[in-house]
Amino acid sequence: MSARSKARKRAFQILFEADQRGSSVQNVLADWIRHARTDERQPPVNPYTMQLVEGYADRARRIDELIATYAIDWDLDRMPAADRSIVRLGAYELIWEDETPDAVAIDEAVQLAKEFSTDDSPAFVNGLLGRFKELKSSLRREGQ
Repeated sequence: MSARSKARKRAFQILFEADQRGSSVQNVLADWIRHARTDERQPPVNPYTMQLVEGYADRARRIDELIATYAIDWDLDRMPAADRSIVRLGAYELIWEDETPDAVAIDEAVQLAKEFSTDDSPAFVNGLLGRFKELKSSLRREGQ
C-alpha cells in the first residue's frame, strides 16, 4: 500500500471516529497526533493525512450539502457511517485537491468502501463521486 493510500485510510478513520463520537474532526486529529507522540507503538500522523482532514474540516458544510443534493434516495443521516465518511473524504479530495488525479481520488474511495463497508457501498461511492467529477468545476466555483 502506498504512503498516500495509508494517509487516506487514516484520514477516513479520523473522519469515521469523529462521526461516531459526535466530535469535530480537528479534535480527533489532535487526539491521534497526541497519541502518536506519547505511544511509540503508534506511527506519527502523516502530513497528507493532516492535509486531508483539515481540508475536509474547512469545507465540511459544503461537502455535506453536495452529498445531500446528489445522493439520490439517501439522506445523510440514513447513510451507513462508513459510506458517509468515505464520500466526505473522497468529495474533498476530488473537488479541492488539485494534485490528486480525479480517477485516483475515486478509486481510492472505492477501495476504502470495499474494505470498510457493505457490498453495495463501492458502487454507491463510485456513482456519487463520478457525479461530482462531472460537475467538479461548477461545484468548486459555487463552494469557494
